[in-house]
Amino acid sequence: MPYESIDKLQNALGEKVFHYTKDRKKAAGRALGTIVEIISYYLLKTWGFNNSTSIERGLVEYGNEEITHNVEYSLHPIAKEYKVKLPNDGNSLTATKILNKLKEEVDISNFEKKNNNLLDKHNILRNACTIAESKNSFLLTSIKNVDKDNYELYIFEQLYKPFAIFECKRVGIEEGVKKGPQTIEKAKQGAYVARRASSLQKIRTNSGEKFGIIYKPDNQPYIKPYVELMEEIIFSSDSELLQKFILTVGVVSNHGNWFTAKNHNKELKVLAQSYDWLLFLSDEGLTQFIDELLLNPSEDYIKVKEAFQNSYTADKKRNVFTKVKMDFDADNSLLKYFSDKLDDIENWFNVISPEGKTIVELKNEIIKLKNKNWIKIL
Repeated sequence: MPYESIDKLQNALGEKVFHYTKDRKKAAGRALGTIVEIISYYLLKTWGFNNSTSIERGLVEYGNEEITHNVEYSLHPIAKEYKVKLPNDGNSLTATKILNKLKEEVDISNFEKKNNNLLDKHNILRNACTIAESKNSFLLTSIKNVDKDNYELYIFEQLYKPFAIFECKRVGIEEGVKKGPQTIEKAKQGAYVARRASSLQKIRTNSGEKFGIIYKPDNQPYIKPYVELMEEIIFSSDSELLQKFILTVGVVSNHGNWFTAKNHNKELKVLAQSYDWLLFLSDEGLTQFIDELLLNPSEDYIKVKEAFQNSYTADKKRNVFTKVKMDFDADNSLLKYFSDKLDDIENWFNVISPEGKTIVELKNEIIKLKNKNWIKIL
């Protein structure tokens, strides 16, 4: 690792990129939080979940649908998929254009248009771009292919109820302060959502063992050791177990005052007992991403550095380096980087819980959930 610690890296980013700000380290810390979100999102895309993923979609609490929580990434069943072509004429790819083209093939009169651009005149891509919503589903679109004459687009209809969610948690520390006061509160916020998202609930015995409880439609409880029950649901074809189950995944990273993968302090323990899976993004992984893409990239990835720098200059006009909006060329470079280095990137993550599991097992569980017959189940 070219820097002694993530704290040193944050200071380096502050000096090189955020020198114009009043508090350069705090500005760098915010950027690091964005980077963790971007790493998580492009991992999901590289795993093959692009068409299933929504960003900042509202999630209703299990058993209490009056309360919703926005989650960073939710993975949804796909009801239908379409492909359309639009001319590559230098103009924006708007929801109106895409929907008008889709109308030539299918009836979408039950959908209400959203005013989002998939690609705007500044060459900024909108990730997980929602173009229309109905009572039971929504239409998203992404670019499948582009040549000098045409854009080939995917349009996919996602059902509202997700089968998995991902959330990223990272907090900063001010100079001279040993522990940021908001760390445990952020952990509790994440834990609250994780524990109320799914029909699979967590309970403890007197001896501290973690069990899972899920209620069938007749309100009869079904109880087993937690990981055993979770795996039974994931690999099951039982609609009663799957109907309101959501796999919850947390991604955390160290920021000087939380923890390490081997040193679990209170915040990490709160999160580990709340999410079904908790992943720790190592300092080495975060540093490699920043070094190879943002500070010292090869020619293949120079567009990522440019997008990052253009988003964090004193006279910036727009941010083109977020989980929602990404420079189009930077997006292509990021997809290439993640594809080329997927094995390395998967090794950036340590699995905190379930104990003894690997990130490849998580990927396989999500694939298993994605491939279920959700139309029949729901």
